[in-house]
Parts: sequence; C-alpha cells; structure tokens
Amino acid sequence: MDTQAPQMGVITAAEIDHERLTSLIGSMADGVIAVDDKLKVVTSNGAALNILDVNRSLQNESLSAALKLYDQNGQMIDIESYVRQTITPTSTRDLLVHYGDGSKANMFLSVAPVRLGYGATGDRGFVLLLRDITREKSLEEERDEFISVVSHELRTPVAIAEGNISNALFMTTQGVSLASVKEALGVAHQQVLFLASMINDLSTLSRAERGALTLEVEPVNAHDLVEELVKAYALQAGQKALALRADIDPHLEIIHTGKLYLREILQNFITNAIKYTQVGSIVVSAKQAPKGVVFSVSDTGIGISKADKEQVFDRFFRSEDYRTRATNGTGLGLYVTLKLARLIHAELVVESELDHGSIFTINVPDLVADAPDTPETQPGS
Repeated sequence: MDTQAPQMGVITAAEIDHERLTSLIGSMADGVIAVDDKLKVVTSNGAALNILDVNRSLQNESLSAALKLYDQNGQMIDIESYVRQTITPTSTRDLLVHYGDGSKANMFLSVAPVRLGYGATGDRGFVLLLRDITREKSLEEERDEFISVVSHELRTPVAIAEGNISNALFMTTQGVSLASVKEALGVAHQQVLFLASMINDLSTLSRAERGALTLEVEPVNAHDLVEELVKAYALQAGQKALALRADIDPHLEIIHTGKLYLREILQNFITNAIKYTQVGSIVVSAKQAPKGVVFSVSDTGIGISKADKEQVFDRFFRSEDYRTRATNGTGLGLYVTLKLARLIHAELVVESELDHGSIFTINVPDLVADAPDTPETQPGS
C-alpha cells in the first residue's frame, strides 16, 4: 500500500506575478483592456465593463466587437486599425462612447504596445486604458465659454468708458461747455458701474463654486430693507421715467436670514427690472408668509418668453430677444442669485409673459423660526 501523500502543486513565480497583476488591474479605477497580437481580448477589468456598460466577459472577443468608439462627428472609428498603427504609447481625449439609451460619454483612450507574457518570449499585444472624462470636458467647455463671454462683455464697457474719458479730457482743452464734459463723464461712469457689478458677480460666483460662501444668520427688518432698496434705486429708475415704489405688508415681522445675500438677490431683481423696462412702473413688495417673508419685484417690462423662462437662471444665459441683446450683461446675475437663494434655503419663482412684464418672487424662510420669542422676533419695529 502506497502511503505517500499526494504532492501538492508548486506555485511558480510566474503564477504569483500573474495573480498580482490580475489583482492590480482589477483594482484600477481606469478601464483596462489587454489584447493579443490578433486583437483578441485577453483580459479586462470591472472598470472597463462599467465604462462600456456591459455585464458580460469580454475575454476572447475581437477588439472591434468589444470596444466601439466614435469621433466628435459621430463616425465610428476603426479601433483595430487605430491600435495596429500604434508603435509607441499614445493617447487621445477626443473619442465618445454611445450608450443604448442614446446618451454619450467623452472618453480618454491610451494605447500601448506591450508583451502579454513573462520574460523575453512573452506574446505581444496591446493594453488599452479607458477613462470617462465627460465631467472634465464639460468643465473645459464651461471655462472656454466663460472666458469668451467675459472677455466680450468687458471689451464693450471698457471701450466706451475709455472713449468718453478721452473725449472729456480733450474737451477740457478746447473750451467746450462743462455740460458736454459732464455728459461724457456720466456715460463713462455708468460703464464703470457696470464693470463693478460684473466683478462683484464674478467674485460671488467664484466663492460660491468653491463652497467658500458662509451663511451668517441675523435679524432682518424686511420693511426697512425694502424701503432702503427703493430709495437707493429711485434715481436710476427716475432717469428712465419709471415709477419705483414699495408695497409692504404692515404686519411684517423680523426675519432671520442671511441679510447680505438677501439684499444682493433683491438688488439683482431690481436692477434687471429697471434694465428691461422702458415704460411704466416697478413694484418691490414684501408680504408675511407662514414661515417667513415673500419678497417680489414686478415690472411692466419686455417680459420673458415661455422657452426663456426655463433657462433664465442658467449660467451665461441671455435671451436672443433683440431688446435684451441691446443691453450689457454676462448672463451671470440670475445664476448667482440662484446660488445665493439656495444658500439661505429660499425658493425662487418667475412669472412672466412676453411684452407683459415679469414678477420675480423669493420665498425666504425664517431660519430660526422655532427659536423662543425674543424682543427681536416680536411684530413691528
């Protein structure tokens, strides 16, 4: 009787290395597809399956069947020809993956020729790395659009301000009337104010996008706030012969919110109302709500079309209406307003009809409504 125990298989160094490599590939966040010299898939990891949205093994599939990529014009590329022509490691960020539901994803693809075995006699093939860069591409497009819009919008007011200041300086040497000089400086001043407003919007937007805005809750007298704003913009409205008035609920209570952000939101509403209203009036109102105060700014201006209403708070959005295009603007003001409204937990509503004016409303909750009554939270004042 043979009493010798069966000999266990000896794990070779190559097998250990293979296990380590398989484990490493499987843990990678990038998709990995390795193919042999006939462009048959030797191995792939879970990230690759997720990126390609497939739930089957790709092993032994041809590369063209496993990986379908498209160029920016929607034309499918010949992936096998692309890979075979690769002599040195190469990469591209200009490809797309099309999914069954009609959606697309921008794809980074890196291709490198390698040995797929161990040692000098290993089989030759290629390793492909895949990464979904849709968000990166989106950010790049937003950055490019941002630079284009801002540079365009800066150019006009700077040119107007510079031109009018130059004219004013020239007129002072030619004995021109003081009224003409003041008129030129007044135009330049308006453009400088526009630039200051733009810089403020850009600064606020930058801090909001970085999450650097903090909310400081403080008591706000809604009655006083509306009165202050109406007084502050009375001259600007009067220059266009517009009636600007307040409509305030006499029973308003103190509200606790971010005063600075609420003021900026209402200022954006008022300046837009003045900008896009040629004839009529603007009303700034404040009404008591069950858990806060509802502020609104209504005007008799050009109004907003139904299609534009859906985009009015989008970044860089400006209506194609020629009356809107006739005025300066970056399309950032209302986007910043939306960011600030979310910060103070407020709700924005827009009611408008083309050629029949607009009403921008913000429902501002009292952020300490459940706190015990104090002298600050009593009606009045």
